[in-house]
Amino acid sequence: MNHSDSTTRTAPLRVLVYSDDVNTRQQVMLALGSRPHPDLPELEYVEVATEPVVLANMDAGHIDLAILDGEAVPAGGLGIAKQLKDEIYDCPPVLVLTGRPQDAWLATWSRAEAACPHPLDPVQLAESVISLLRSRVPA
Repeated sequence: MNHSDSTTRTAPLRVLVYSDDVNTRQQVMLALGSRPHPDLPELEYVEVATEPVVLANMDAGHIDLAILDGEAVPAGGLGIAKQLKDEIYDCPPVLVLTGRPQDAWLATWSRAEAACPHPLDPVQLAESVISLLRSRVPA
């Protein structure tokens, strides 16, 4: 299935935020806010706490970016990212939250387009998200 949209994009960009920890999900959404950059449409968040719901949402399409917590249990975001990239044609970009900066190699293994370490730096997270979402919006 093709997730691209040839019409002008004014609808919100849908961002899936996965973590088993509600505080981590809240930190991500607070860091990004409703519109991290004036060039982008508003963000609409899909909060997810379990792997099956991540997979169902991603399979259904309509997600523009997935932010997956690599520290989530029992299913970590790095393994989920790799599965999504292996199984979904034209998979939307994925950003993984890693346990520490030294874990960046795991993000590469997972085939995620970006990684941000815990504790979250709101500026770094926003910059990464903005660059990933720009690819989803027609110029």
